[in-house]
Amino acid sequence: METTDKNRVIVELHETPFTEHKEERIGKVVTTASITEDDLVADIVAHRTDISAVTLKTAFELLTEAAMQRVANGASVRFGLAHFQLGVNGVFVGKGAQWDGEAHRLNVQVTPTADLRNVVRKVDVQVRGVASSGIGINTVTDVVTGTVNDRITPGNGIHLTGSRLKIAGEHPGVGVTLIHQATHEAFAIDLKSIVVNYPTRMTLILPASLPAGEYKLSICTQYSMSGRLNASPGYYTFPFALKVL
Repeated sequence: METTDKNRVIVELHETPFTEHKEERIGKVVTTASITEDDLVADIVAHRTDISAVTLKTAFELLTEAAMQRVANGASVRFGLAHFQLGVNGVFVGKGAQWDGEAHRLNVQVTPTADLRNVVRKVDVQVRGVASSGIGINTVTDVVTGTVNDRITPGNGIHLTGSRLKIAGEHPGVGVTLIHQATHEAFAIDLKSIVVNYPTRMTLILPASLPAGEYKLSICTQYSMSGRLNASPGYYTFPFALKVL
């Protein structure tokens, strides 16, 4: 399928704590859908009836596995919408320093392809105004793996950054919830497991019993920057699927 110059997105405005100017806000693209490989396969089959869904999915799985093995062996791989290569976190002290699993960690560096950057440059943007709730999550970082907006590890911590995240209020729905996307089972985070609870950052410990699968993370809070609790709670669901392997 060819892309066109008619792609459109909506941007909402959110307050930022990193400025002295009260009128300054940051823009966030409104996520219209959470798309999986199956959704993409269905899109292609709808336009190319000569290719079966099974063939497409099998080819994608084989290419993905081949790309992962190449990256894991040090190659720089262009696959789909990005270039992938390995980087290293941590400092090595001295010329004879060796790898230390506690101090060092491999990370995956992802760079968008020129094709993707060109498509994004042509997107028509509509600014809808200030977001209704003001709550927003920018990043979810898994403490164990260091991955951002991707994996989470049961029984361990995650760091959240964003705006108006602080959990406050007595409404029954107030708190943080993980919703399993396949079973729709909701796992509420014990309030005692929220060890850092600030408007712009939060750290919490996940339940150890989370089953494997993909989750959506939702926040409900009555927090208000005015110092008084909002009468009605605000809700926010992070658009990225978080995976338990």
